Amino acid sequence: MMPPAIEILKLRKTYDGKKGSRKEALKGIDLEIPRGAFFGLLGPNGAGKSTLINILAGLVIKTGGEARVMGHDIDTATRAAKLALGVVPQELVLDTFFTVRQALDIHAGYYGVPKAKRKTQEIIDALGLSDKADVHSRRLSGGMRRRLLVAKALVHSPPVLILDEPTAGVDVELRTQLWNYVRMLNKNGTTVLLTTHYLEEAEELCDTIAVIHQGEVVACDKKTAMLRQFDSKQLVITPSQPLAVVPASLSNWTCELTPEGRLSISYKPSKYAVGDILAAVQAAGIGIRDLTTKEADLEEVFLHLTHKKAA
Repeated sequence: MMPPAIEILKLRKTYDGKKGSRKEALKGIDLEIPRGAFFGLLGPNGAGKSTLINILAGLVIKTGGEARVMGHDIDTATRAAKLALGVVPQELVLDTFFTVRQALDIHAGYYGVPKAKRKTQEIIDALGLSDKADVHSRRLSGGMRRRLLVAKALVHSPPVLILDEPTAGVDVELRTQLWNYVRMLNKNGTTVLLTTHYLEEAEELCDTIAVIHQGEVVACDKKTAMLRQFDSKQLVITPSQPLAVVPASLSNWTCELTPEGRLSISYKPSKYAVGDILAAVQAAGIGIRDLTTKEADLEEVFLHLTHKKAA
């Protein structure tokens, strides 16, 4: 049986602070990311996401536990583990003395990729850097620098790609182009680990989600299963005439009036059928001109999990 793309067992990291204080960034977490997954690692600032990524990348020394990338232990098979990873960091750190093309060729050389097997031009084209290929990185915009960071992570064709806030502060065009390319990589077998504060991105892209909070994994499941567990739905009704008050007969549900006179009803799908609610609305003498429904999204699940943990 093939090992998972990333396997983490009882991983701990404690930082020493001032006057003998200690900060426990990771509290013995377990995590398994299957090969070929598009995996979202979500959490508030300071939750431990970057610490986890930096341990996998060999930039931070763990306090305890185990971590493996494509079956390679990060301690005993460090070189093989690093070769299996492509990491796009949050920080825009680039060597300003090289052009885009030179930077990619040099980075490929670091990984021992022979010149004949380098995919420099292919990556440049895929990430929309063609017209900047011979421009020094110091002359690139923030968005173009972000593209270059992604390109550098791909020069050795890693089976696992880690994207740490890859679209922070970049334009819509870059996001679309980047995600189209990453989707293609994932479809062709590359495992993707994404951290992002744009929860709508994670909901659209990822098949599996883990939420980390205060150094612990508080949830990990298939995205669809995670959303199903959040038993909440909203029905918004546009009445024939704007409402001034909520009829008392609808007290079984949480109802609110919008400033436009629409009726917003929150309910549990496991307990009530939408047909029963609509029947009650009509029985209250409310004519229905239009209606929409909204299911729980990843943002609601995320807030519920992190607030629950904080409490």
